[in-house]
Amino acid sequence: MKGAFAWLLLFAPAAPLFTDITSRSNFSYVTNNGFAAGRKYFPQPLCGGVAVLDFDNDGQMDLFFTNGAQFPEMKKSGPEFHNALLRNKGGGVFEDVTTQAGLTGEGYSLGAAVGDFDNDGFADLFVANAGANTLYRNGGDGTFQNVTAKSGLGTKPPGTLSVQGAWVDYNHDGHLDMVLSNYTVWTPETDQRCVRADGVDYYCHPKTYPSVPHRLYRNRGNGTFEDVTDASGFGAPRGKGMGIGITDVNGDGWEDIFIANDTEPNFLFVNQKNGKFAEQGLALGVAYNDDATTVSAMGADLRDFDNDGWPDVFYNDLTEQVWGLFRNLRGKSFRYVSAATGLGPLSMPFSGWGAGFIDFDNDGWRDLYSANGDVDSLRVGAAQHDTLFQNVGGKRFVDVSAGAGAYFGRKGYQRGAAFADLNNDGFMDVVVTALGRKPAILLNAGTGGGHWLKLRLVGRKANRDSIGARISVTTPTGRTLHDWLSPSVGFLSSSDPRVHFGLGAESKATSVEIRWPGGGVLTLRDVAADRILTVEEP
Repeated sequence: MKGAFAWLLLFAPAAPLFTDITSRSNFSYVTNNGFAAGRKYFPQPLCGGVAVLDFDNDGQMDLFFTNGAQFPEMKKSGPEFHNALLRNKGGGVFEDVTTQAGLTGEGYSLGAAVGDFDNDGFADLFVANAGANTLYRNGGDGTFQNVTAKSGLGTKPPGTLSVQGAWVDYNHDGHLDMVLSNYTVWTPETDQRCVRADGVDYYCHPKTYPSVPHRLYRNRGNGTFEDVTDASGFGAPRGKGMGIGITDVNGDGWEDIFIANDTEPNFLFVNQKNGKFAEQGLALGVAYNDDATTVSAMGADLRDFDNDGWPDVFYNDLTEQVWGLFRNLRGKSFRYVSAATGLGPLSMPFSGWGAGFIDFDNDGWRDLYSANGDVDSLRVGAAQHDTLFQNVGGKRFVDVSAGAGAYFGRKGYQRGAAFADLNNDGFMDVVVTALGRKPAILLNAGTGGGHWLKLRLVGRKANRDSIGARISVTTPTGRTLHDWLSPSVGFLSSSDPRVHFGLGAESKATSVEIRWPGGGVLTLRDVAADRILTVEEP
């Protein structure tokens, strides 16, 4: 025991890492899922998305939050249900500009996705809703216009409950397309009420409702989208979609799409490079856990946790289920490594939602953050604290939550989480929502001390956001780190569109290779560390 304790101390943070700076800002947004005592509607646990975007192009990351609605009317009947846009003023202060931006929202809102769908240089917003989904075009003047009707992105089968959208240029035509994670068919009129013997409502089990197809929309390049769900191969598999992860899992240069499903097998749609996808979750080994069973998969992130050059698959799930981590075996298949990396005992006490890989100490190894809290408030221990698991050399994870700051002692029902460098100091910060509370804006103190490099990519032939680009950073010691640009991270959320690398003791990169979707390649030599670098596709 003494040896094990010493080993844990070796990798524990020396000082609190994160400080909750929410109180520095004056805004009224609280995650409000519309719960009224005595009546629970099925979508209410799914609330509180976070999106990171620089909507005004001032170089500082702003924040957008989705919110619920009044039941059963499904309307934002007052400001307590409004979505929120917070402009980053610097110094850890955010200003509420929701109303003037035109983003108060409509209906019950879930996930948010950021992407420049019209390649005009301004970040646009897609919001998934329990009712009609919404596309907001950034006018470049601080305002957004609802262009859903014209765009065609509001079309879906009646009653479809959409959870999350994600931008991807799946056909490499230079225009961002939309993949949509759907959960079920639901309306307030068809809501199934589940009541315990003592007369107390609880949220019905997912199996109460049918599974549905996820959807794919092709960007025509003229401001409109075509629903290609059936033609692309998305229409046949049916699931209960939650988080979306996008990356090139097999190294063929084309983006693939992972969708975490709640109580159903997970999907991995492999890009066939001809406008079609083949669902290969079972064949590649990510559909089920190591016991060949399904879990309540929630947030998802696809990154290279072991630095072998291949993106791995992660999802979190509910209490007494093990969070799933799958090592990519050179694009041929995946191996379930939750037990081998220590995630089994670390994760079983927690119900995870928002999640993502975040190198919080800039040592070059991606750590795991999870926003936790049970589905319902009826179980003992349902209110939970968030967790930070440190990556030890790509082999094991260690729980360092206790030393990560006072926030990690606070219990609640956390939901969305996004990761961003909010003050441009090179250390990744965290923004988390919780039901019935203001969000937590967690500033990283930078106590890890490692060097870093952050890349802002601008596509020319590729989509302007460069979503799908692969970046490889090599250091003087011969270490190479890899990432694939996709802000779709975790649950209901969209993270910093800039790509962050922790470099540890390395003060420069000997080479930075960028491969844009569609084939553009650029290699930079002897790049100094500790800087944010804008790189345009040649």
